[in-house]
Parts: sequence; structure tokens; C-alpha cells
Amino acid sequence: MGVRSLQGSVQRRVARASRRLRDGVKRHPNYYDEESRKQLTCEHAIGYYEQKRELVEIKEERPEYQDIASHVLQDVILRLNRAFDGFFRRVQNGEQPGYPRFQGRNRYDSFCYPDGAGWKLDAKEREPDKKGIVRANLRLTKISTVKLHLHRDMIGTIKTLTIKCEGEHWYAIFTCEIGKPKPLPTSYEDVGIDLGVTHFAALSNGEFIDHPRYFRKAEKKLTKAQQTLSRKLRGGHRRKKAARQVAKCHRKIANQRKDFQHKASRQLVNQYQVIVFEDLQVKNLTKAPAPKQDETTGQYVPNGASAKAGLNKSILDAGWSTFTEMVSVKAAWAGRAVVFVDPSKTSQLCPNCRTIRKKTLDERWHSCECGCELDRDTASAKVILDLGRKQLLGGTRPTRETA
Repeated sequence: MGVRSLQGSVQRRVARASRRLRDGVKRHPNYYDEESRKQLTCEHAIGYYEQKRELVEIKEERPEYQDIASHVLQDVILRLNRAFDGFFRRVQNGEQPGYPRFQGRNRYDSFCYPDGAGWKLDAKEREPDKKGIVRANLRLTKISTVKLHLHRDMIGTIKTLTIKCEGEHWYAIFTCEIGKPKPLPTSYEDVGIDLGVTHFAALSNGEFIDHPRYFRKAEKKLTKAQQTLSRKLRGGHRRKKAARQVAKCHRKIANQRKDFQHKASRQLVNQYQVIVFEDLQVKNLTKAPAPKQDETTGQYVPNGASAKAGLNKSILDAGWSTFTEMVSVKAAWAGRAVVFVDPSKTSQLCPNCRTIRKKTLDERWHSCECGCELDRDTASAKVILDLGRKQLLGGTRPTRETA
């Protein structure tokens, strides 16, 4: 047995050496050399176009791929290429890379037709005096003809079609090219906005946008659905049914929040010419507090993590980043300007005399010796508006590209 094991070991070593010589690598396999690593990466890496060319051979070996449109398969490879491009870009920029995750059948919930091939929409013309949903037929190659509810007319040239599944609902998402839109009439009102938790937004003119708190309102129902899901056995049909109920709760909360943000952002863009926000880093604001240890005993002491968790939940429930992104997009279409300013000390400065009036989070009223008396969030919004106007005049460098 000893001779046989030794002989097998020698054979394995010879095989490894021959593979290294065939690949042009003559060094020890554990030796790291940057130039050799780059050379081997270029020689053995498979790119986007190489994978597209291999689809023909894959279809011959996998007959089930014949039932899928070619452009849909090519778009899957394009998604993979974009995922790895983003991964390497984050690595080079020093960000958290997040290696692309394999999407199983339960997570891969959409497929795309990247051009006009493979589908056809038989859209019916809407009558001039009719509003609402119009029925139409959508023909998908190698699938079938499906009935579609058009909630609005198609405008421009359709570029792509994406079929997406959300729970038990299916959606057809069309990307259209409509050209340059007409800007809205010029408005002579500017506004500074302070996003918060007590109020969703405080405007510099003294108005407030109330916080709908959709997640907080549905939290009990969602908790009950999640507890029901945790009691079900894995692999059973009852667990799948409970999982659909949890997804339904999350989908309703997301749709409610998105509907509110769209309406609020549209109202702001229609009314104001210049809209100023704080350049908030929500990811840093919602970090968990660092643990604290007693210097003498070494035991962990309370660090306010419970209270911070509740604040983080309220911040994420508000969706500040999504809201500012919606305002920026709508403003670009309407010919408005969106400015982001440095949030440092905006809640401590007095909008009247510009002196620092330090306040804790519990203090919700701004009171200064100069006689300025107003709501704390309104005072911050006024300071934000002044900083935004200075940026537009070239006084300071903007912290983010304006629309």
C-alpha cells in the first residue's frame, strides 16, 4: 500500500507539473507574481462576447434552451457582465465590493427583451373621451399571447421590454424614448427642505409634509405574518403560502411609500424653481452604535442601541434617498434646479443672525437671543435654502451634481 500511495503521489505531481508547463507557468504554484497573474487572467478570462458566441454550442447540448428566445439569453449574460463590472469598479474605488450573488430560481424574477425582436404589442387606440385601463394583447416569442392592461398610452419609441414577477402579479415594463421634454413655466419660488422623522419634510416657508409611517402602521400585521412563516416546515406548500403572504405585506408597504413619494415630489417640482436638500449619508446615519465596555470590569454597558434601532427604523421607513432621487429626476425633466448642501451644523445655525445655537435632539423649538423664534426644522430649512443659493452663485463648491 505504501508503494502504491507513493506512486499515486508521484503521478499527481507529474500531472500538475505538466499542466503548469502547458499553461506556460514554470514557478511554484504558490508563488505570487503580479505580471504572471495578469497574463494568465488575460489568457484564460472569458468576456461578454466570448460567452455570447458559446451560446450556439450550449443550445446544442441543452435542448431546453431552444424554448427561450436568443435575445433573452444574451441579456442574461449582459446582466452578469454588468454585475462584475460594478464589482470591480467598487473594488478599485475602495468601496465595499459585494461579490455578485448567484440568483436562484426563486430570486430571478424578471427577463428582458433588449430590442424589438421576440415580442409584439397589439395596442388598441384609446378613445378620446375614455380614461382608465385599456386591454391589449402582448405576443411573446416561444411563450404565448398574454392579455395586458395598459394603464396609459404608449408614447415615443419602445426600446426594451421587461417581464417581471412580484409575488402573484406579473408586469410588463416598457422603456420608451420620447425625446427632450418641454420644461415647465418658470417659477419664482425657491425652497429649502429639511428631511426628518417627526415630519417627513419641513419647508423653509413654514409648511410641513407629514410622515405617513406606512411601515410602522403595518408592522404588527407584518410581524404576525413573519411569525407564521417561521413556524412552517421548509419545503412544504404551507410555507410557500406563508412566504407569499409576507411578500404581499412588503409589496403593499413599498407601493404605498412609492405612491406618496411620487405625489410629494411632483408637487414640489411643479411649485418651486430651486429645491435645496441636505446631502445626507443615510447609510452612515443608520449605523448601529459601537459597543461600550466598562474600563474596570470589562463588561459591556448599555450604549443606546435599542433607541437607535427605533430611530433607524423610522429613517428607513421615510425613504429619504429615494425621495431626493425622485425630485432630482422630475426636476431635470421640468427644467428645475436641485442643489445638495453640506448638512454640517444646519440644525444649529440661526437663520436670522447666523450664530450657533446648540440644541439637543429633544429640543424642537429654535430660540435665539436675536429674537428669532420658530420651529427647529423650519429654521434648518431656511439655513439650507441660504446655503443652496450661495452654491448657485458660486460661493461654495457643490457636494453633488445638480439637475
